[in-house]
Amino acid sequence: MHESLILTIPVEHAGKRLDQSLAELLPGYSRSRIQAWCDAGGVRLDGKPATRKHKLWGGERAEVVPQAHPSERPHRAEAIALDVQYEDAEVLVIDKPPGLVTHPGAGNWEGTLLNALLHHAPQLADIPRAGIVHRLDKDTSGLMVVAKTLAAQTALVRALQARTVRRTYWAVAYGELARDAGEIEAPVGRHPTQRTKMAVLESGKPALTRYRVLRRYPGATWVECRLATGRTHQIRVHLAHLGHPLVGDPVYAGHRKGRWDFHRQALHAVRLGFDHPASGEALEFEAPPPADFQSLLDALERSSDERG
Repeated sequence: MHESLILTIPVEHAGKRLDQSLAELLPGYSRSRIQAWCDAGGVRLDGKPATRKHKLWGGERAEVVPQAHPSERPHRAEAIALDVQYEDAEVLVIDKPPGLVTHPGAGNWEGTLLNALLHHAPQLADIPRAGIVHRLDKDTSGLMVVAKTLAAQTALVRALQARTVRRTYWAVAYGELARDAGEIEAPVGRHPTQRTKMAVLESGKPALTRYRVLRRYPGATWVECRLATGRTHQIRVHLAHLGHPLVGDPVYAGHRKGRWDFHRQALHAVRLGFDHPASGEALEFEAPPPADFQSLLDALERSSDERG
C-alpha cells in the first residue's frame, strides 16, 4: 500500500469524469489503473468514496490511494490440491487437471498452479516462477515437471532447449488424418492481427511435431503427438495447419462442431520423460487421461461400432 495522494480538482475540469480528470492529473498512472482504484474504493472526493464515472464540478478535494497491480505483488500460496506423481528433493512431477492455469497473468492472478506449488513447497518462493520450467495451456491436462532447486531448474531448462525432455500428448482432431504417421515442421509465431492466437508464419520460430494415428473414427482421429520443440500452442496450431484442429478447441477450430459434447481442446500430456537433474537417471512417467477425455474416446468408439 502506498501513501495517499491529495489533489484539488482544477476548476477547468468541471464536467469531466473523475477517471478522466485523474488520468490527466496523474500522468504516471494509466487510466485503467486509476479506474481499478476507483472500483476498489481507493478514491475519495471530499471525504466520500467516488465512482470512476462521477461528474466533477471543479474544486473538489481528491484523495487517491495507489494500490499495487496484481503483477507487482508477491504471489500468494493457496491450498489447491495437486496430483503429485513423483517428488524428491530436486523435482516434482504433477498431473495437471484441465481448467487450472499454470502461471498468474491477466484475468488469472490467483488460483493457479504456481499458487498451489507455493503452498505445497514454500521454499519454491525462492525459485523463479516457483520452479515451473514449461507450461500447459489452461484447458490442457497432463504431466508437468517442476524444479525444486535453482540448480535443477537450470538443468531442466537446458534439457528443454537441447530437446532431450520427452513429451508425448494424446489429441483428438476433427476429421480423419490421411497418413498413419508423419512430421509437421512449420514455424510458429504470434498471429499478426489476433494477439491471443499463434499461427504458422515464415517469421515464426522453428517448430517440429511428430505424430502417429492411434485410431480413426467417423469424423475424428485419435492422435499421439511428440514434441521436438515446445512453442506456445504448438500441437493445436500444427494440427489446425493440417486442416485437422483439435475437437473442442475454442481458438483454432473456429465454428467447427462435431457430434461430441466436449468443451475444451482435446489434448492431454500423457507421457513425460527426462534425465534427473542431480542423478542423471532416466525417468519416465505416464498419466491416463482425465474422465472427460476418456468419455470422449468412449463416445467415439461407440460411434465407430454403430457405423460398422
